[in-house]
Amino acid sequence: MLRFIQRQETDPYYNLAAEEYLLKTAETDTFMIWRNEASVIVGKHQNTLKEINLSFVEEYKLPVIRRITGGGTVYHDPGNLNFSFIFTQRKENLIDFKEFTKPVISFLQSLGLNAAFEGKNNITVDGLKVSGNSAHLYKNKVLYHGTLLFDASLELLEQTITGQENLFHDKAVKSVRVRVVNISDKLTEKINVNEFSNRFKAFIFKYFEDVFEEEIKEEEDRAIRGLAAEKYRSHQWNFGYSPEYEFNNKWVYNENEFSVKLFVKAGKISKAEFSGPEEYMKVLENIAEQLTGIYHERNFIRESFTIFSDEDDMPFLNQIIKHLL
Repeated sequence: MLRFIQRQETDPYYNLAAEEYLLKTAETDTFMIWRNEASVIVGKHQNTLKEINLSFVEEYKLPVIRRITGGGTVYHDPGNLNFSFIFTQRKENLIDFKEFTKPVISFLQSLGLNAAFEGKNNITVDGLKVSGNSAHLYKNKVLYHGTLLFDASLELLEQTITGQENLFHDKAVKSVRVRVVNISDKLTEKINVNEFSNRFKAFIFKYFEDVFEEEIKEEEDRAIRGLAAEKYRSHQWNFGYSPEYEFNNKWVYNENEFSVKLFVKAGKISKAEFSGPEEYMKVLENIAEQLTGIYHERNFIRESFTIFSDEDDMPFLNQIIKHLL
């Protein structure tokens, strides 16, 4: 039997928490269709700050959330349809992207699209990526999930996941950039994302045997909301879980050259090193001391600078803050 869930809420914290909760508690195979409001979703083993365009994400107040599956960073918005398979009884070939994407590819082909499996875990239409997929094992269960770019904002997608890779040195999983396209642009029949979702649902009910639709139960809802609040809204999970890394940056202020090196572990600055003209080194050493032990995050950094109250130094201090992220 296959339990079918069609989520209407677009809260990304809830939806990602729902996947984890259902994976760990499901006794029946489950398939879920869901959409998120504009948000950035980071792979489990990635360095969040390295993968995202931080200034753009902050300006547009986009949620940045880590998922429990591997792979690269993706952009979600209501024009992006997401799907999740949870298999509870598999005993072999637990990670088989070709097999699990077959119904998705078949659905796209039923719409007249030249859909195919490419690379390690992508679905393409006419050679352009429309879906990235990833997986997570939990005991004898497996979560497979993926995206379907229907009419997402490709401009925002490009802006949000263009990070500053050159500033970071780490062993984190890196995103692989490929050319993408919206499915809606490839359809001869113009439909909206709701109709697309409904057709996907109808296809799943025909493709699998013994499918039954069931909303998330009240007790499940309570547990999911708790997990979303405790884990998926936490800075520690979304940023602090990043693998250990080194951050390097340099800049010019009043025709003087400065550089910084931050060593970050579990999201916190374990050591800060500055270089610059001799007359600045005393204040730079004090700043390095203040930074040690705090999260590598703008608000925490700004808070650590409040002890420096000399207004004459503020332009200089603001330049430092600007180049610490």
